[in-house]
Amino acid sequence: MHIRNIFLIALALATLGVVAFGLSTLSSVQADEPAQGRVIQNATDFAILPPRARIAPENEMLTDRLENLLPQLMEEQDIDMWLVLNREKAEDPIYFTLVPQPTFAARRTTMLVFNRLEDGTVERLTVNRYPLGAPYEAAWQGGSLDEQWQALGELIVSKDPRTIGINVSREWSAADGLSSSLHTRLIEVLPDEYQERIVSAEGLVVRWTEQRTDAELAVYPHIVGIARGVIAEGFSSRVITPGVTTTDDVAWYFRERFKELQLPIWFMPYVTFQRPGVTCEEDTPFCGESGVIQRGDLLHTDVGICYLKLCTDTQEMAYVLKADEDDIPQGFKDALRTGNRWQDILTGEFVTGRTGNEILFATHAKAEAEGILSSTYTHPIGFYGHAPGPTIGMWDNQGETPVQGDWRLYPNTAYAIEGNIKQAVPEWDNQLVQIMMEQSAYFDGERVIYLAGRQTRWHLVR
Repeated sequence: MHIRNIFLIALALATLGVVAFGLSTLSSVQADEPAQGRVIQNATDFAILPPRARIAPENEMLTDRLENLLPQLMEEQDIDMWLVLNREKAEDPIYFTLVPQPTFAARRTTMLVFNRLEDGTVERLTVNRYPLGAPYEAAWQGGSLDEQWQALGELIVSKDPRTIGINVSREWSAADGLSSSLHTRLIEVLPDEYQERIVSAEGLVVRWTEQRTDAELAVYPHIVGIARGVIAEGFSSRVITPGVTTTDDVAWYFRERFKELQLPIWFMPYVTFQRPGVTCEEDTPFCGESGVIQRGDLLHTDVGICYLKLCTDTQEMAYVLKADEDDIPQGFKDALRTGNRWQDILTGEFVTGRTGNEILFATHAKAEAEGILSSTYTHPIGFYGHAPGPTIGMWDNQGETPVQGDWRLYPNTAYAIEGNIKQAVPEWDNQLVQIMMEQSAYFDGERVIYLAGRQTRWHLVR
């Protein structure tokens, strides 16, 4: 059996396992708890492949995308030929989503050419000093740099595409990877009539990066579960000694734990606390301070990892029990429930074809009608932690976001459901507390499904 078939069967079984686990977990929660809640205790419950063993599944998923997804997207975006041109140490950001592993850099000048044929399939060609190998075919190799550029021009003319997409964009950073000098060289080797066929490939880049495949959606819950598991480890007495441990200590625990698991982070984790007297007003963007953790504190963290080429972005909350407490006070439970309700309002507005701005404004209207003081800043996720696609609010702009906010929602795309609510807590003399939330999820065209559940219960540090 072909390795791809074996792998996809394994992914299907893994998916069934995730679904079964999710259902059993949901059935055990209390009747009044929000849907899709999941308690994850640690990261040791999740298998993590060593780096060498990651190469085969990553390349299987890449080949699947190139063979089945890319032709659809090139037709959708009306691009006959897509050029991804790179230089060593100045790679196009999209380059690493297109090349097999292990790849650490472009070699000298590396040229990828995707050419759509009449039958709808896409040729995957390279014009390189060093051939890439499968899943690419070398259209030219060897020779000088000038000969390489001449070969590219001749290849383009021989294929005679109606439209030639290049990665230049004013608005989308992921689609702006073609350097000025490479653009100049491209123009130099093309006849005038072919220069007129050049268009921005920004739409194709956004769709390529935001669209998730069945194979990716099979492994994504596992990846997010690992991230949530490490948070659970850090937000426990295994790591925190009240009165001694600092917020930076916990942040560095997260960083070093991910390093131990050989999982790259895409930003430095951070941890803050809220406590009585810490300023938290309605117009305070983020409530919290750094320092020594004490009993009675609320804790918040934000972490993000990448594994098997897919990234996570997760924020969760914890409470440090006082010596005479067995549970968190009810006011904080109520605040978390309000946060879960805000999540439900937001995800309930996910409708295929809606723009990010439309989803944002509909969320605002419903949250305000229910008396929820909220801020929404949800973003796509996938190959990048902050990925291209529909922006649904920004922490510093709760109004319309031009361009990114105007992008429409597509099925089978993933998001960090991110934002916060503020609510007065009686146990803190009605001081406002901020519940900062972020969970990775995907939209299947009908509903939003959290990839590894969501936080509906507090982490408790005893």
